[in-house]
Amino acid sequence: MEHIHPLIESDERNLYTLGEELFAMPELGWKEYRTRDRILAFCRENGITEIQHYGETGLIISIGSGKPHIGLIAEMDAIPTPGHPQEDPETHAAHSCGHSTQTAIMLEAMKVLKEELKERTGTVTLYCTPAEEFTDMAFRKQYVADGKAKAVCGKIAMLMDHVFDDADVLIHCHAMGAYAGHRFALGSTLAGFEYQEITFHGTASHAAVSPDKGCNALNMFALFQSAVGMLRETFVDEDKNRVHGIIVKGGATVNSIPDEVVYACYLRSFSKDNLELLRKKVDNAAMCCAEALGGTATFETMEGDLPFHQCEELNEVIQHAMLRHTTEDQILKGEMSVAAGDIGNVGCVKPTIQFGYTGFEGYCHGKTICVKDPFEVYAVPCDIVVSSVLELLDQPQEVEYIKECFRQKHPEAL
Repeated sequence: MEHIHPLIESDERNLYTLGEELFAMPELGWKEYRTRDRILAFCRENGITEIQHYGETGLIISIGSGKPHIGLIAEMDAIPTPGHPQEDPETHAAHSCGHSTQTAIMLEAMKVLKEELKERTGTVTLYCTPAEEFTDMAFRKQYVADGKAKAVCGKIAMLMDHVFDDADVLIHCHAMGAYAGHRFALGSTLAGFEYQEITFHGTASHAAVSPDKGCNALNMFALFQSAVGMLRETFVDEDKNRVHGIIVKGGATVNSIPDEVVYACYLRSFSKDNLELLRKKVDNAAMCCAEALGGTATFETMEGDLPFHQCEELNEVIQHAMLRHTTEDQILKGEMSVAAGDIGNVGCVKPTIQFGYTGFEGYCHGKTICVKDPFEVYAVPCDIVVSSVLELLDQPQEVEYIKECFRQKHPEAL
């Protein structure tokens, strides 16, 4: 067995049980009530008492006192994954992105660090963040309209409420899915994205008797899809620009010419500036395709997550801990991932990292993903977190150096 912190090793069975419990209670964003309650129960069981609530489901849990102040982040929500064995039958939510494993890892790390902080100075805060997945948008928009959150995504709302202000650095981890040649990922760049709903407006008429009297919004969308396909050759390769989406309304009935079609999509890019140019291209294509067939197009755009550029100096600390478990060739470094997350927004204003870990079967967001190797999924990442935090607590000058090297990006967007 690999060497892990003795307190993690002695508590492995409890850690795996916690992970199994959380994996089996998937909840959508801003609705993580059972997850919140299980986290609170864990804190009671382990004598962790300094807890603040954030909104209805978020939690801010602290141990220790003084500087340095190390922040840990765990995401709480699941994503709709029909057909997953652990799918919630009502919401179709499942932890197919592995957020529940983050929560178990970070809670166990807090339990271990609570003992380590008896002989050290410093503060460790775990931010249990709701609503990372950009989904269930009708509910989320109403949630914000009702004044329950300042943004549809949890970390962005927390940034707006200055929740992370006191932390010196922030450490996050994320599932990589099935092992695919690398055991860990370090320093990955994530894309940013905008969410857009494009509505094509036409005129309804009887689809069989009088199609000539109608104006087919679905045809406008079909033409638009072809136009976007042709635009792709203009995308800059290194920006990894992407346009992808689904039809959320395709007409009222088969027997009528569709007078309204709604297309919900993501526009992704590594470059925030190019993201805006991409949106203009897509909007122009939609308007022109609609007008070509006698209709119109309207747009509702929401800024999603910003591109994530990790703190290289903080990643060096994580690598020290990783190399206790593996060799350099098993660490995937500097991947340009077109995935996105609101961790990107956090990384714009604080020294932040997100490392990846394996031990799963199946792929993220798929209906087959499950924990294959609990030691790899829970115990090893927990040890990496604990080891990294201890290095930072024991070498406060390293924390100051990381802070000095950090430069904010796009703070105006927050």
